[in-house]
Amino acid sequence: MRRRLFTLAVAVALAGCGFQLRRPPELQLKRIYLTGFDTYSPMGDELRRQLRASPGVVLTATAAEADVVFDVLEDAREQVAAASTATGQVSELTLRARLRFKARTPAGRTLIAPAELTLTRDVSYSEASALAKEQEIAMLFRSMHTDLAAQVLRRLAALGPG
Repeated sequence: MRRRLFTLAVAVALAGCGFQLRRPPELQLKRIYLTGFDTYSPMGDELRRQLRASPGVVLTATAAEADVVFDVLEDAREQVAAASTATGQVSELTLRARLRFKARTPAGRTLIAPAELTLTRDVSYSEASALAKEQEIAMLFRSMHTDLAAQVLRRLAALGPG
């Protein structure tokens, strides 16, 4: 009985304080055309997923139908050896995900000047656990792409309708 009362009290307290789960930002310009991503770009897939989750947003098939044309200038991910052992084996990697982009109207008016977003993560590496480290690296890149897409959505949300 006490447990139920405690759960009910916590639920009432959370509802009363205005707590809500994080939602995608509300975009004023609802029709978006994405251009410049490679066919199998994980960053492009994540951005499309987050845009589709945003209320009322439609990804258009052509630039002429869009309110905003999102041009990707560079979509890169790299891993660089950051440290090595005395025997020359890699012991630490630096992961980088970089997205350069601009946004414009279909008529060509610049809405967001060319900008670059970069995220960096460091990860330890061991040849003895190479498969596990490759899975960890893939997971870190997915997380970085999610963060970059959220930053892009916040920038697009800041654009007004006119």
